[in-house]
Amino acid sequence: MNRLMLFSLLGQLFMGCQYQPSPINTGTIQSQSLSAFQTSRYDTSVKTVHVFVALCDNKYQGIVPVPAGIGNGQDPNSNLYWGCSAGISTYFKNSKEWVFIKKYKTDYVRLERLVFKHKWKKYYLVADAYDGRYIKECTIDFFKSCAGQVKDTLQINGHTVGINGNGKLIAYIGHDGLMDFSLNQRFQNTDSLTRDAIILACKSKKYFTPLLAPTKANPLVWTTGLMCPEAYTLHDALTSYIKNEPVESIRSNAARAYARYQKCGEKAARNLLVAGW
Repeated sequence: MNRLMLFSLLGQLFMGCQYQPSPINTGTIQSQSLSAFQTSRYDTSVKTVHVFVALCDNKYQGIVPVPAGIGNGQDPNSNLYWGCSAGISTYFKNSKEWVFIKKYKTDYVRLERLVFKHKWKKYYLVADAYDGRYIKECTIDFFKSCAGQVKDTLQINGHTVGINGNGKLIAYIGHDGLMDFSLNQRFQNTDSLTRDAIILACKSKKYFTPLLAPTKANPLVWTTGLMCPEAYTLHDALTSYIKNEPVESIRSNAARAYARYQKCGEKAARNLLVAGW
């Protein structure tokens, strides 16, 4: 499939954020919260970006279907948001700034976890691919991590690094499930820490604001309209973020990447990708 055909299909996908109720009733799978003592025992000199990816899913998400090969939410390897050329897995593996470290098989909700190390800075990126049918669970885990309600650690190359609420930046990528379902939970901040957040999903500022505000997270990049949540936007936002550049630079870098790949013009991309409340 050539790039123009894929853009056409993506346009249909993101113009159709309609919902068809899932025929299954899924239970929530949550990370285990650690005690304050346990969560303090990780290398605070190493920062972590934790990315929650709800895999694109023709069957279980309210989207206009894409080709079956890239819209199977149970197959990360070929998924639009993971294994395709602009998916998290492939794009970051081809990055000149990040080094692929390890792949984990996790459970039936989080199908795969990838770990990358930044080449020059003391940053790790941990990305979790959620089975597309569990988009609600992915969204809940994102909010709980932003609030510090769920904290965890990961052993990487002899380091114990913080993930979930122990991460410095928490990101969500995928369909905006909040356009389809409601969450009754309140994600109240538990520790007075402010974590940074990036939310690449359709109209994420509108739909995520009521639930994100109590977490006290700092929204660096989120959206005002329909968008294609591919990995280049996150990648280039992180390029600025890791250099400790101002929020406006992070947002601008993200917008330039989006404009370049989507060929939509930088002004349109800057209107779409915004920062702050």
